[in-house]
Amino acid sequence: MTDRVPASGTVHWVGAGLSTGSGLATLCRTAGRVLLWHRTGERAAEALAGLGLAGHAEPRAFTPDALAAALEPGDVVVSMLPAPEHAGLLAACVRAGAHFACSSYVSPEVLARVPAAREAGVVVLAETGLDPGIDHLFAHSLIGRARARVGEHTPAAYRLTSYCGGVPAEPNDFRYRFSWAPLGVLGALRSPARYLEDGTETTAERPWEATRPLVLDGETFEAYPNRDSIPFIDQYGLPDAWTPRTFVRGTLRLDGWLKAWQPVFEELTAGDDERIAALARELAAAHPTTEADRDRVVLSVSLEVDTGEGRPWTGAYLLDLTGDAEESAMARCVSRPLALGVRHILDGSLPAGLHRAAESAQRADRWLAELADEGMEFTLALGQ
Repeated sequence: MTDRVPASGTVHWVGAGLSTGSGLATLCRTAGRVLLWHRTGERAAEALAGLGLAGHAEPRAFTPDALAAALEPGDVVVSMLPAPEHAGLLAACVRAGAHFACSSYVSPEVLARVPAAREAGVVVLAETGLDPGIDHLFAHSLIGRARARVGEHTPAAYRLTSYCGGVPAEPNDFRYRFSWAPLGVLGALRSPARYLEDGTETTAERPWEATRPLVLDGETFEAYPNRDSIPFIDQYGLPDAWTPRTFVRGTLRLDGWLKAWQPVFEELTAGDDERIAALARELAAAHPTTEADRDRVVLSVSLEVDTGEGRPWTGAYLLDLTGDAEESAMARCVSRPLALGVRHILDGSLPAGLHRAAESAQRADRWLAELADEGMEFTLALGQ
């Protein structure tokens, strides 16, 4: 096995969009050197000032060539750029012997570069934000607790659901607040969702048509499946003796969202790519985000394991955070676990190759304890 390139202590944070928050501040306190790369050096300096980090990190004007020229062996590149940009940055990291981290799902393009990264002694850390990220931590922690209680080899049926959403802290008529590009939101709704429900694999060509009410802590939300949930059955490593009955990873919205968005759904059903792009611009103009707006992030992951002998084992995590004047809830929930993952690259605890936020219950519980120590609030409810 190729030895891992020792971390240099230098972190290159690339991009300063809506998800860049206090995680960057923690790295400024713990890493040896931090550089913030943005569209221009002036924009990078402004972003640092806005985060209260002027003088704590070095502003840089980003181009792929400029970043590649600055990389040294053992540096860590944190990509906050759109997911299609990750593979190119990872390629530059492999050439330089630098490590790579992002909060996005592992794309086929990134996955194709993992063998070369492993051979070069490079760590590739992905799916380490909110969703994906904290949701993985919650799921692995619950599975570990259920495994310890029910037993690895005890036949059982299980139901796992994981729903996450960014919503307005103060409900509005639109029942939504854009925390990322409207075109991306519409694109996700246009993508079929595959999941398991009542033992049957199901595909919702229009995910919103599978919306169901979901009550969390006495409040009713609307939830619908998102993307492809099925591969996560294997990724989460549940015992072979347990049979999945329901397995859904999806999106959470405020009660009333389905009704408020009916005109949008009609456009999504009838429109082509050009019309949808225009709709995204119209929605951005009609529902702008202001400095006074406060966002709210709600993440619920629950697991039920039923052996058929008495009451099922149940467990559920709930995260419910509201942003403030200093930082949005979305930025906090994405940047803090990402920064935690980077610190584990810096301390040498992650070997070369691909990693996600958590791939075992023990590791998930450790990360959750560290996030809790840093002020990330969430609750755990256990049944039998």
